[in-house]
Amino acid sequence: MLDPPNLQFLLASPEPRMLAAMEPVLRTMGARVQVVLSAEAALAAMTAPEPPNLALLDLNLHGMALPAKMDQLLTAVRAAVSGKRLPIVLIADAVTPEWSRRLDEGVIQDMVLRGEEFSYWQLRLEQVLRSQRMTCELDTLRETAAQNAQLDRLTGVYNRETLLSMLFRETDRAQRMRSSLSLVLFDIDDFGHWNVRLGAEACDELLRQVASRTSRLLRSYDLLGRAGKDEFLLGLPGCDAAFAASLTQRLCRTVFCEPFRVAGESIRLSACFGIAVSLGRSPLVVLREAEEALLDAKGTGPESIQCFAGAHSDSPATFFSPTSGEDLFAC
Repeated sequence: MLDPPNLQFLLASPEPRMLAAMEPVLRTMGARVQVVLSAEAALAAMTAPEPPNLALLDLNLHGMALPAKMDQLLTAVRAAVSGKRLPIVLIADAVTPEWSRRLDEGVIQDMVLRGEEFSYWQLRLEQVLRSQRMTCELDTLRETAAQNAQLDRLTGVYNRETLLSMLFRETDRAQRMRSSLSLVLFDIDDFGHWNVRLGAEACDELLRQVASRTSRLLRSYDLLGRAGKDEFLLGLPGCDAAFAASLTQRLCRTVFCEPFRVAGESIRLSACFGIAVSLGRSPLVVLREAEEALLDAKGTGPESIQCFAGAHSDSPATFFSPTSGEDLFAC
């Protein structure tokens, strides 16, 4: 939503009389007004780091009466402000078919005739701004809905479908760059017991805390999703089996070593972990291998870690911290 004190209008016209009459009208709308006299200055203002909220462009600017020239200007502006919305209103002597077509295409948002009363101009500009606000609000709602569709509603991490989609992209990248990619699937031990003892609401809070603790240990480009009721899946780009095992050991120690506080109780949780390495194969295949490794870990007992096709090496390894960049921290 645009607040009037933050509004800035650009008024681009070479006609001093019109500028003198129009600027006070625009100020009555609560906006700051930037006046420029040429197409070059208008382009610079509209492509600045902080562009105006609305631009009024006079077709009497030098050369701008030709649609091709104005199209060049508008194309340059759209390229520079990509992803932002800048309403553009043309000041013209008459509405021609050429400009009507650009209005229909959304290249410009409105046209005002030079001979109209300025009070009429104000109504048109307010309508453009209202439309702009509604469009921005709709875009925000769409973005929020799209983001929510990607996330698990309970924990806020990726849901299973979104995570698998992202893992397909990471697999493509690993193939192109000939780099490693590992999956870690972990399941909270005996979660059903806690569900019976504490109830669903408290166990939901436990899952949120597990997701939060896990997220804090990951790098910015690692992937974390909820794969099942009490299962979480990690995608670790650039990690081979040794790196993944090292990070898993750290998860086991750090995430689950401290008690969880829920429902007025201090709860000690543990988890089993299954690790599988991509080798450029389908994430669905690798996930099945991680599931098999997790089953082996559960058969071994609580807090077990298993790599697919054999247990991991216990030799020390290193892994990247969330904020270390290229610095390595020994585990």
